[in-house]
Amino acid sequence: MNSFAAIDFETANSQLTSVCSVGVVIVRDGVITERFYSLIHPEPEYYSYWNKRVHGITYDDTVNAPIFPQVWRQIEPLVEGLPLVAHSKSFDENCLKACFRTYQMDYPDYEFHCTLQGARSQLKGLPDYHLDTVSAHCGFFLENHHHALADAEACAQIAIQLFK
Repeated sequence: MNSFAAIDFETANSQLTSVCSVGVVIVRDGVITERFYSLIHPEPEYYSYWNKRVHGITYDDTVNAPIFPQVWRQIEPLVEGLPLVAHSKSFDENCLKACFRTYQMDYPDYEFHCTLQGARSQLKGLPDYHLDTVSAHCGFFLENHHHALADAEACAQIAIQLFK
């Protein structure tokens, strides 16, 4: 698999629908060709202390941001025909499905792959399998961890190594 879209969501609170940012990195023939990032107005619209502490995004950052369907209209043509890849796909896939349900959008049954599962099966002996640890092992230093675009790029770099 040498063409895919790596995706990462950050959430405002514990609700999967509360995506407040998204990063997407498009890989074609093993090369990163496009990057997309957007803040998103979360639903429900409140920020938990812990989530803010992780990613630093606040209510003030997203109060005027577009809602999920507006952002997805920009992403959809980028990812069309590509499998999606995430580090811990269950979280990102479930966020995506929850947002589609919340906004009553038809979910196109995206094919999802997981770099966390791939790393656990192919890379033995790492101290842990967190995104920053695995990306460093694959030769990519993750700066600005928990920024959705930075995390999507780290995921893309891992997937380029694991799924070639």
